[in-house]
Amino acid sequence: MERTFMLDGLDCPGCAAKIEAEARKISGVTSASVNLLTASLKVTTDGRKDGLLYEAIVSAVHKYEPDIPVFEKTGGNNKRQGSDHSRGRDHGKEGGNHEMARIISGGLLFAAGFVLEKLIDASVVADTGWSSYLLVGLCAVSMAITGYQVLLQALRNIPKGNIFDENFLMSIATIAAFVIGEYPEAAAVMLFYRIGEYFQDYAVGKSRRSIAALTAIRPDRACVIRNGARLELSPEDVGIGERIEVKPGERIPLDGVVVSGESFVDTSALTGEPVPRRTAPETEVLAGSINTSGVLIIETTKTVEDSAVSRILHLVQDADSRKARTEKFITRFAKIYTPVVTSCAFLLAVIPPLLFGGDWSEWIRRGIVFLVVSCPCALVISVPLGFFGGIGASSRNGILIKGSNYLELLANATTVVFDKTGTLTQGVFKVNMIHPARPEGTGENRLLAVAAHAEQFSSHPIAASLKAAHNGACCENLDISEVKEISGKGVKVNLEGGTVLAGNINLMKDEQVTGTAVKGARNMSPEECAAADGGTVVHVAEGGAYMGHIVISDELKEDARNAVKALKQAGVRKTVMLTGDNDQAGRDIAASLGIDEVYTELLPQDKVEKVERLLADETDAHGKRRGTLVFLGDGINDAPVLARSDVGVAMGGLGSDAAVEAADAVIMGDEPSCLAKAIFVAKKTMRIVKQNIVFSLAVKAGVLVLGVAGIASMWFAVFADVGVTVLAVMNSLRLLSRFQN
Repeated sequence: MERTFMLDGLDCPGCAAKIEAEARKISGVTSASVNLLTASLKVTTDGRKDGLLYEAIVSAVHKYEPDIPVFEKTGGNNKRQGSDHSRGRDHGKEGGNHEMARIISGGLLFAAGFVLEKLIDASVVADTGWSSYLLVGLCAVSMAITGYQVLLQALRNIPKGNIFDENFLMSIATIAAFVIGEYPEAAAVMLFYRIGEYFQDYAVGKSRRSIAALTAIRPDRACVIRNGARLELSPEDVGIGERIEVKPGERIPLDGVVVSGESFVDTSALTGEPVPRRTAPETEVLAGSINTSGVLIIETTKTVEDSAVSRILHLVQDADSRKARTEKFITRFAKIYTPVVTSCAFLLAVIPPLLFGGDWSEWIRRGIVFLVVSCPCALVISVPLGFFGGIGASSRNGILIKGSNYLELLANATTVVFDKTGTLTQGVFKVNMIHPARPEGTGENRLLAVAAHAEQFSSHPIAASLKAAHNGACCENLDISEVKEISGKGVKVNLEGGTVLAGNINLMKDEQVTGTAVKGARNMSPEECAAADGGTVVHVAEGGAYMGHIVISDELKEDARNAVKALKQAGVRKTVMLTGDNDQAGRDIAASLGIDEVYTELLPQDKVEKVERLLADETDAHGKRRGTLVFLGDGINDAPVLARSDVGVAMGGLGSDAAVEAADAVIMGDEPSCLAKAIFVAKKTMRIVKQNIVFSLAVKAGVLVLGVAGIASMWFAVFADVGVTVLAVMNSLRLLSRFQN
């Protein structure tokens, strides 16, 4: 059983990781995941102790964040605790202003104390009692204004056994510095720590605002036409099959099909495509798109919960629940690193004076430096923010990535496998050539009519092209029965009492059909036709006799060639195309696009087998993967391959529930080159994450060594903690402001 709890005001990545770990320890909980972007905790239970779960969750949350209100998301009735926001952290813009006011006032007092100390050291101000008291007072008040919440939280955490967190570390460092007479330094530790927290809150808030901006594309009203009257209703109250009116400038509230009216629809918020799409009767439209010109009457095809915009929001909001290996490593690293370094700081402060007669004040100062540097804020904050930025940047460009783990995999993509139809091609088939076996008897019209009638119950695009090409000149009233669709091969039907076959060359072989078709001045067997003709070949047989074949072509997407080229530029070593088409057609398309390998005449299960082999090629003799295999496909038939790949990417997957469920990422538009953009964003994300890790650890290691040697001052320690945190957060924020569509 899955339950979701809202943690109102949670904005600390480190605390989120601790709450997640604590929730997993609760009896009956099988999995737990905190989503910082939506401030929610999702848990899965075995159902045995669900009655006690809420209280256990509240206890787990309040162990680290006692002022965070917790309530369970249960549809209409939300069970709440601690809903008085005034007693906890400040929320929203007003709370941010209060925090900034505290930082500014504390900063001014610190600056005054710092200047006074320098004036006393320079003998500009006499070192008298009043000047010393004023210095102590200025620094103490600055500490109280900026750090009282930190000190209070540290005291609350001690009885809970939650000692080695940033609140405790900063409190001990500040108090110890104050005790040994480092007054401005003591005030600086707390002031700059709060500045770092402010930047953290700002960065998380900016990530949340990007999600909030996305939710704005969900309309809150629909004009429904019922019994000739126009009613303004919530989209939740509109059923499937109802008709809605959308005027120019309005957002389409529900997925549907245009019944009347023509217009241009702006889909940029959904797909990232800047050019509006033309719509006319029978055109499918998606919720969240903007109608830019004419009035449209739309018949709804999905409820609001199943609409494109709802699925987008669901995917983006759940993306944070799937953590990358780097994220998980940093959480585990910080859990071990902080207690170890804190213990070293204590030993550094007491061992030399006790055993070697060192100066207590000097070694305590060195221990404080060590203690301040030990806080892992830069890592536990900047790494999740880097992944937030990557997911947000991707979503703004019409690419939904379901978790930071898939960003990590995409950044290491070495092989990309394409489905052909609907991915690299338009997926709109047209009859190109008709070659009857007996033109003097059968003729092109009869061959096309028999094929169209045999395929009339099929929804496959090839069947649709045959039915569209058939002009009804003959065979209008044929009696059809015993329709049998043979997966990946074609159909077998009873037509006017005789057996008719329509499908690919494998169907002809299975049914032992032989014969020739006239092509120019030559008679050609089905095998020769399949090898010679470009496009998809539909062979037709009646009563065991070969009637001929029909060639159906599918146009390449304009973006397909650019997609393959861009992937090579993004570092992909090998591109592969899988298709059910005949060998000649598949090879022609692969050659025109510059694809490295092509496998043709594949059934859906054959595609899975090919992907398995390609995955084996990416594995060395020791079982270690050399790179990531990405599959780009569309539609229901691709779901098994999407699920088996390292990263399955659904192309235009908003139209296919199966594809969206099976895929790890979804390209909302119709441009395969978006995959290269997603890989580029992923690589940039991983570069920024690695930069933050290396920079943070290098600076901390350097200052720790200098601190032990007595060279690093408290100011070095402050920079190694808060300064590095701020720089790492600002580095992560680059992803939130870059890659705009």
